[in-house]
Order: sequence, then C-alpha cells, then structure tokens
Amino acid sequence: RSQNNAIGIFPFTKYFPKLDDAISLDEARGKIQEIKSIFEELAEYRPVELLRSQRQRTDYLLTKQARVVAMTCTHAAIARSYLVGLGFHYDNVLVEEAGQMLDVETFVPLLLQRGESDDDTSGAHSRLKRVVLIGDHNQLPPVVKNRAFSTYSRYDQSMFARLVRLGVPSIELNKQGRARPDIARLYRWRYDDLGDLDHVTTREKFKRANTGLARTFQLINVEDFEGRGESTPTAYFYQNVGEAEYAVALFQYMVLLGYPPQKISILTTYNGQKDLILDILSQRCGQGTGPLAGVEPGAVSTVDQYQGQQNDYIILSLVRTKAVGHLRDVRRLIVAVSRARLGLYVCCRKDLFCSCHELRRTMDQFSDGPSNLQLVKGENFPTERMVGQDVPPVDRHEVEDVTQLGDLVHSMQREYVANQG
Repeated sequence: RSQNNAIGIFPFTKYFPKLDDAISLDEARGKIQEIKSIFEELAEYRPVELLRSQRQRTDYLLTKQARVVAMTCTHAAIARSYLVGLGFHYDNVLVEEAGQMLDVETFVPLLLQRGESDDDTSGAHSRLKRVVLIGDHNQLPPVVKNRAFSTYSRYDQSMFARLVRLGVPSIELNKQGRARPDIARLYRWRYDDLGDLDHVTTREKFKRANTGLARTFQLINVEDFEGRGESTPTAYFYQNVGEAEYAVALFQYMVLLGYPPQKISILTTYNGQKDLILDILSQRCGQGTGPLAGVEPGAVSTVDQYQGQQNDYIILSLVRTKAVGHLRDVRRLIVAVSRARLGLYVCCRKDLFCSCHELRRTMDQFSDGPSNLQLVKGENFPTERMVGQDVPPVDRHEVEDVTQLGDLVHSMQREYVANQG
C-alpha cells in the first residue's frame, strides 16, 4: 500500500468509473465519505417507507425533517393541540402581514410547542428564541365586525401596532421598490423619509410611459350614468354603474392595445361594486362576446382583500357619490393607492373626494391634473415613448364620459376583427 496510490485497495472503483489508475489515501477517504453521506440520507428516508399512511409520513417530516413550516394563523389555532401533542418544536417565528392580525391571532403561533428546559437547573420554558413581526401599521388594521369592540375596546389594534405605539424598538424601511416615484408620492407623506430604490428609475419598464395613456396616474371624474350615481340594491351593498362600466371599458381599451390582461387589476372599495364589475366583465368579455372573449384581469377585488398584493396597472373605483364612506379612514386610502407599480387610474366623483380633509394630501396631487381621461393615439404595447416625454396635441385624445370610451372600445374591436379577417 502506497501513501500516494491506494487504487489497489479502494473497493468502489466501479462506482467511480472516472478514476485514473492512481488515487491517494486522502482522495479515497473523500470518495468513501460521499458514499457514507448517501447511506445517511437513505437512513433518513427509511421511516417514510415504514410509515403506512400519508398523515404519518407528513407528521414525521414535520417533526424530523422540515426546516421551514408555513401556515396561516387560523390554521395554527385550529391545529395547536395536535401540534403540541405531536412534539412539534421550533426556535424562530416569522409573522408576515402582522399589522392585519388580531393580538390573539399573533399570540397563538408562539405557543405551538411544549415548554422545555435547556439544562437541569432551570425550570421549563419555551425554546422559542426569536419572533419577527413584519407589517405596516399605516395600512388597514384587523377586521372586527363588532363596532363596539373595534371602536371602544381597540380590539382592532394588532400586536404589531401595539408594540410600535408602546415604543418597542422597530426597523422601518426607508426605501420602496414597488412603484414609479410619481405614484409613490401619493402615499410617501404617510411615512418618515420614504425614498426610492434605484431600480424604479433605471429599469426599462419604469422608464417607459404607459401605452395609449398620457399619464402614469390620473383621477377620472365619473358623473351620473343614465341619471344615477351610487345605488344600494340592499342595505350597505353600494354600487355605481357608471364607474363599473368605465373601469371595464378602460380594461378593454388597454387589452386591445396589447397590455397583458393579467398585469391589470380592478379594485373597488365595496363588495357590491366588485360583484357588479364581475357581472359587466362577463357580459363584455365572456365566452362568445367578441375578440376579448375569455379575457380576464389579473384580479377583481376589494381594496381590503387586496392588501398585501400588487400589480403593474390598477383601475380603482371609489363608488360613492353622496358621502365619502369608509375611505375616510386614511389607512384604506394608503392601501388603495399603493397597489400599483406602473399605472393607477381612479374612477370617482372628483368634487366629493378632493374636498375630504382626511384625504387631501393625496387627492391634491390628483386634482392638479385634468378630470377627463387623457389618451394617446396610435400606440401599441409596449410603447417607445418615455415617461415625461411630451405628447403632441394632435396625438392626444380626451375622453368626455363613459359612453365615449365605450364607443372607442367598440370601434377598436371592429378594427381588430377586420384585421384578423
């Protein structure tokens, strides 16, 4: 046996066919360690072969193998007794969207294991070492349907917001990387010294203008449609046919220009309006309705349900024409205007919302622009026009109302069909 050549006694030459005629002892030990690690891994999978049911296998992986386990707070509450009995254990808890969770909902995930003792002298205690809460207390709080509990007992205050209010040390991010800087200005005032990451000004998609639209964000004044503004078919079930028609027509217009439909979301502040928009979409873009048959936006949702999500282009309907309603809560406004990356188009009664004192710091930025939708003619997605580039007056088109926008979409559909033919 030579220190420099152990090929004669190395038993796994067939498993390593690329070996040369010589192998040192150190190399041989390394190859043997590779084989040992394979058998060690197989030994870990052995119990999975012995366990018969899928539930037993899942429990084994959960308690012996898993390094990261994800679940909702609701599931944690439902499965707590089972997990504790199973011997589930963990050292760190990361809670996302903590600002939208009740105190008790945040507390339950911290108690999914038995107390343990790290040495013989101390009493039993939790092995939990670290809790990280991630959220935004400037956005919507937890939903509490009992108004008395919510208003007078502060039951809608999350543990996240409570700790921030009590002065517990926290880290606040001071740069955003979601939206164009001009869209971010709509809600920047709500945060301390909020800046922008470099990519929102350097990446190509942020530098290009929105195809067929003169502005990256705009508040569009929608007057009564066929003599009606907001309506309530049933109590608190608010709808606005004019805004719903406008939002769907704008969605159709953008898709006909070439925008990917999944990159567009339609949001509203009331469930009644969401249902109405879905009905109109089924009439305009349902099966057998024309060139846009089967086309659906990325989401049709309420602002409250869409918190934590985002999309490139947001069409927002504020619905109310007689009173501001629950958008008066500035936290809901912050959620509404911070969902868009590249384009935000708000359909509403301009005089009503721009005169609301609580919303003024955002609405003042909208009111600087025109009240009618500003379009750019002759563009297809993606445009070569850059943000800030002047559009000649001859290429501009101002939409007077929802009827005119509907007529424009109808003519574009006919042109699309003719070109396809």
